[in-house]
Amino acid sequence: MLSRRRFTLSATALGVTMLGITGCSRPSERTTEDLSADVGLTDSGQPIVTEELTLTFGGAKSALAPEFETMELVKTWQEDSGIEIVWNNEPDEVWGEKKNLLLAGGDLPDALFTSGLSDAEVAKYGANGTLIALEDLIEENAPTLTAILDERPDIKAAITASDGHIYTLPSVEEMGLVEFPRMLFLNTDWLEELGLEMPTTVEEYHDVLLAFKEDIPGGVLPLSFMDAGDISDLIAAIGGQPDNHDHRIVEDGEVVFTANTEGFRDAIAELHSWYTEGLIDQESFSQDYVKFVSKGKSDPETLGSFFFWEIPEVVGPERANHYAVVPIFPGPDGVQRACVANNQEINRGAFAITHTNEYAAATMRWADMLFEPAMSAQANWGPIGVSQELNADGLLEQIPVGEGETEQERRVKVSPGGPKIVTADDFETVVLPEPRAAERQAQIAEFYEPHRANEKYPPVMLSVDELNTVSTIEADITTLVTEKIATWIVKGGIEQEWDGYVSQLESIGLSEVLAAYQAAYDRFAEHT
Repeated sequence: MLSRRRFTLSATALGVTMLGITGCSRPSERTTEDLSADVGLTDSGQPIVTEELTLTFGGAKSALAPEFETMELVKTWQEDSGIEIVWNNEPDEVWGEKKNLLLAGGDLPDALFTSGLSDAEVAKYGANGTLIALEDLIEENAPTLTAILDERPDIKAAITASDGHIYTLPSVEEMGLVEFPRMLFLNTDWLEELGLEMPTTVEEYHDVLLAFKEDIPGGVLPLSFMDAGDISDLIAAIGGQPDNHDHRIVEDGEVVFTANTEGFRDAIAELHSWYTEGLIDQESFSQDYVKFVSKGKSDPETLGSFFFWEIPEVVGPERANHYAVVPIFPGPDGVQRACVANNQEINRGAFAITHTNEYAAATMRWADMLFEPAMSAQANWGPIGVSQELNADGLLEQIPVGEGETEQERRVKVSPGGPKIVTADDFETVVLPEPRAAERQAQIAEFYEPHRANEKYPPVMLSVDELNTVSTIEADITTLVTEKIATWIVKGGIEQEWDGYVSQLESIGLSEVLAAYQAAYDRFAEHT
């Protein structure tokens, strides 16, 4: 049996910053006594404790999810571990407000499950001792996670703060989907009706949209989307400039801003011409999800083409076969460029332990239970026998959903999420992707992955100084770029205003932001 011991909470000497962290906000030597041995902490395996232990967890959950304690998988966790959890997880929007009050007021749960912590909050509450450093606890009480981090230094680097400590555990799902979050889909029924072929160049695509507008009756929307960030592949095809929603990419180890390049300018100017021809939905820069998908399901059929992550969600399953993926168009130089987004498959903030927790070792053992690959798969998609089953090859496979329910609707009802790691290898040896995810994987493999245009910005945890620089400046840059893109596509004027816009970006502080991102990128690269 493990003996009672004391864990030291690491100190960080930080200057006064906008994040509210000061050099004196955290004592240089602060300890909390761990009482896990008093409740019979076992050396390994299940149960984790032999005596009664109740812990409180707080965090976020889907608004459609039931109370966690009613989930079958959560009940299994309690039976296996011997630890009872009192769950205080709230819908995302509620938790966002409650989290700030808890962290500021000190009335803390023992741990945060799906914490919703931003990097700035991790830096702040890690530095002042609200969240405890986890690296020693991981090494001594989390053999499953330790083995994964030893094999995957990139995951370890992603969850390690700039002060060298780990304050939160990861959630990882390596399906290869999030780098290409938007694809272009085209109404092939209309192509057939008009005797047209699938376009292979942006010029042919423009002509198809024009034909839709002129020859298909009923108020056609030739192209629709929800945000200017959705059309990065179109910008690359017209102007030759890889882009993404953040307008931040990596090329040959250099962090590059994309929305001040000549290729970007030329693409926006051309898209203004498309807009004046009536080829772009006038609400593309203002519509929300509900408005957007309602157009896909309208009667008569309205959408000629659209950017989204899948077809059925927009147009409904009954029309899904009316649309197909459009291949990536070559740019002005003949190169096909599929733009890579900065969306991450390695995410921080899935789990954190607070300084009020008197059973940190047992809590870490509990969290480590979820990193076993088959358990991570169940935490992510639901338990065996409910939403998954073992197939003839010994792999977990989705049980088909019942009539009137989608995979996503069932998923939020049966899978609590939280800390988990499902690697690309696990998708070959442990669990099969959901059918809809498998379809997207096939589409990406065929149409997008061969034409990967750029390196995405990695899951770097910025330092406090870098966070302060970015948080101070980047919001103003984003506002300016977003407003200008919409204005220039709708009203024109980019040629006359371009030089002033580029100068304004610099005066706001673009170079400082890029320098901060570059320093963080270089630090991350050193450890991977």
